[in-house]
Amino acid sequence: MLLFNWICIVLLMIPLIMSVLYVWAQLNRDMIVSFWFGTRFKACYLPWVILGFNYIIGGSVINELIGNLVGHLYFFLMFKYPMDLGGRNFLSTPQFLYRWLPNRRGGVSGFGVPPASMRRAAEDQQGGGRHNWGQGFRLGDQ
Repeated sequence: MLLFNWICIVLLMIPLIMSVLYVWAQLNRDMIVSFWFGTRFKACYLPWVILGFNYIIGGSVINELIGNLVGHLYFFLMFKYPMDLGGRNFLSTPQFLYRWLPNRRGGVSGFGVPPASMRRAAEDQQGGGRHNWGQGFRLGDQ
């Protein structure tokens, strides 16, 4: 997605952010989001609310509009056209990106906890998994 957006936008930061926001908003259409001063509405309207807000405060809306249009183009080509309309899938992730950045989840067993295979090996080495640390000394005793 970012590669597609980069090609379409050619390194403009605000349109890139707006296009990613547009795709997120379309994938999470029914989620309720908050804007300034607690204004709440559905996520699908967020890119357009930001565009309108920027227009009200006197900024240029061209960057936001370009980002929304590129985000809409990506969302249509990636999700709407192939899935809803039964068309051909024009966009797919290149295989070299899967080699550089594997598409897998998991592999993390928790903070400070070794994977199960490593835990079994450590318990076997220590004979029951417990260590006799000794009696120790209390502070102040001589």
